[in-house]
Amino acid sequence: MTPTQLTTAARALTTVLVAGAFALALGIGVGTAQAESTQSNYVTPLPVPENIAALRTQPALGVTIVPMAPGEQPLSSALLKNYIARQAALRAFTAFDEANPSPISSNLVLGYISRTTENNRALDAIAGASNEESSPLNSDILANYVQDRFQPTAKRITQANKERDCLTQAIYHEARGESLQGQWAVANVIVNRALSKRFPSTLCGVIYQNADKGRYKCQFTFACDGKSDAPGERSAWRRSAGIASKVYGEFARGIKVPTLPRTALYYHTTAVNPSWSNVYTQVAQIGSHLFYAPN
Repeated sequence: MTPTQLTTAARALTTVLVAGAFALALGIGVGTAQAESTQSNYVTPLPVPENIAALRTQPALGVTIVPMAPGEQPLSSALLKNYIARQAALRAFTAFDEANPSPISSNLVLGYISRTTENNRALDAIAGASNEESSPLNSDILANYVQDRFQPTAKRITQANKERDCLTQAIYHEARGESLQGQWAVANVIVNRALSKRFPSTLCGVIYQNADKGRYKCQFTFACDGKSDAPGERSAWRRSAGIASKVYGEFARGIKVPTLPRTALYYHTTAVNPSWSNVYTQVAQIGSHLFYAPN
């Protein structure tokens, strides 16, 4: 084959190859377009029916569940039956753990509090509504209580915390080296004084009586000796705080502290012999403390 023929053949082959490539590219493009067109028929969501579209705009509970205004509910036998059953269940329920509920009285309430709310500061701080434990609560007693003795709960809690802190200080400084019974006895004297007409009516008032009169002019030495009252023995302080919490809980509910007679109002240690000890009647000795009652 001559050079001229070779050149002509190469040009013809190039033309064929270019045409084939163009045809192939055109086929691929058409196929892709057809594939995309075919796929779009499956991806595009169908139109939502009008009734379903309207339903979707309603609340989750449905269009028929609409709260009725008071008094608009139809009175039916089913509604009345349900009301009667509910009222019967409410009347049968008792929070006082009694099989046959009895009329609410101060004894019932105090018993419930003592059984179920140990160390509840709010309830411990609230005194009984009546001094007569056998008297049932009634509107007159509650009205008198609100008029004469009611205080907001927050104020009573603050007062209760203060009373417990004062009692903890007294037990710690006066008897931390004594036995458990000896510490209870010191707390017992303080409670007895608060219940007596001869001393202030609060535990803090009893403990810090005359503390502002000068050194050693008060009833309890630690309250006016000029020394810091900050506790130095953590374990003894925790023990005193535990006793104070229990004693105050009984004091707030009018329960007698079971260590000494209620007449015991004074004590001193065996290391001293005050003049008044010859005038009063000794009622007990617990550890290094002697306890007296006025004649």
